[in-house]
Amino acid sequence: MERSQIDAVIERIKSTEVQGHGSERIKEIVNRLTRDLFYAIEDLDIQPEEIWKAVDWLTLTGKNNEWGLVVAGIGLEHFLDLRMDEAEAKAGITGGTPRTIEGPLYVPGAPESFGYAELETEPEVGGERLYMQGQVRDEDGKPVPNAKVEVWHCNLKGMYSIFDSSQPPFNLRRAIITDENGRYRFKSILPVGYSCPPGGATDQLLKAIGRHGSRPAHIHFFVTANGYRKLTTQINIEGDPLIWDDFAFASREELVPHITRYTAAEAKEKFNIDEPFASIDFDFEIHKEKEGVFSADIHRTHGVAQA
Repeated sequence: MERSQIDAVIERIKSTEVQGHGSERIKEIVNRLTRDLFYAIEDLDIQPEEIWKAVDWLTLTGKNNEWGLVVAGIGLEHFLDLRMDEAEAKAGITGGTPRTIEGPLYVPGAPESFGYAELETEPEVGGERLYMQGQVRDEDGKPVPNAKVEVWHCNLKGMYSIFDSSQPPFNLRRAIITDENGRYRFKSILPVGYSCPPGGATDQLLKAIGRHGSRPAHIHFFVTANGYRKLTTQINIEGDPLIWDDFAFASREELVPHITRYTAAEAKEKFNIDEPFASIDFDFEIHKEKEGVFSADIHRTHGVAQA
């Protein structure tokens, strides 16, 4: 079928739209995506049976609530980050802590504390103790007091609380308000990586295109403060073999901080801590809000803790 014939089909579809009704923006997007889909079907000679298998897969993805994983796995969420980076650069906003993907597993409402938090609601057996600390600063290097540092990560089974009913609500999820010097600190465990649900929709797609669905160990953050642009980012755990083979394309050079490890004797002598631990120092640099630039606070549906 010639493209002119496909265009004629699209125009026929568009002719059924009632002027003045519905959203002009949604009409524009749907018509463009439909046209591109029809072009792809013709160019790649996609067969009806393949289309209906895709429809089944789309249905399964929705039933499994895996669209957040798919969006990360096909690189779409990373691409959105790159577009935001480019838009900020054009507006003169450069440097600072790099953004990277939020992922699908944030839940609002984590318990708040001032300056310091212990992320474990329930102690994790067999984990390596972690203390992470640092400062929130602006682009001039000045500390940002009363910034909110939201942090969340998975347990040693690669599972996140709220989505995993075996964990207490908000386990390994906290919000820390920085002190007068912009400092934060938390105690937790070093997380592990995780993989997409075996046999699920994301796993099926990635295997079909010859890819894996695993992520390196990482810790997520939101950093917000009045008058500043929201930072969405995460760090990777140094030494994880999948750092540069992350199915979600979230790794960035500046987001792999060094880990310092202390023996039990060193921990006791230097910090009066009664166990060996790993330590990560990491400072966040955030930008002042700028008029006329898109909002960095992206509104999207999140998980909800059960009452």
